[in-house]
Amino acid sequence: MIKLATSDADIQACYSVMRQLRPQLIAERFVSCIRQMQAEGFQLAMAQAEGAVVAVAGFRVSTNLHLGKNLYVDDLVTDSRVRSQGYGEELVAWLEAFGKVQGCVALHLDSGAQRDQAHKFYFAQGFTITSFHFVKSLVA
Repeated sequence: MIKLATSDADIQACYSVMRQLRPQLIAERFVSCIRQMQAEGFQLAMAQAEGAVVAVAGFRVSTNLHLGKNLYVDDLVTDSRVRSQGYGEELVAWLEAFGKVQGCVALHLDSGAQRDQAHKFYFAQGFTITSFHFVKSLVA
């Protein structure tokens, strides 16, 4: 079952899986951080199996001149204990369907250059590489 995490309990239940992708996260600050992001348009989807969270995706729907209306995936991770069991594919399919209902023309995400296994998964899901992502730090 996949649903949006809207309650504090749902959000907190996503923490242990999200931390596998974002190890810098602090449990006591997770819900308040997600709530702040939600105020800025962020949404958190959670996939559950047998009462446990098995995969999560953080995403935003936005419109810009370059992409039009799109669904951008900030975070996408399946619990390492249940990878390759179809949960990631189900979550991507759910994101695609959600994006279509919202009128999005595409699903976008960035992935760290070192994440070879994730890239293999994204290619299998029909994603293509269309650009480089550049960053310039604003912190001295």
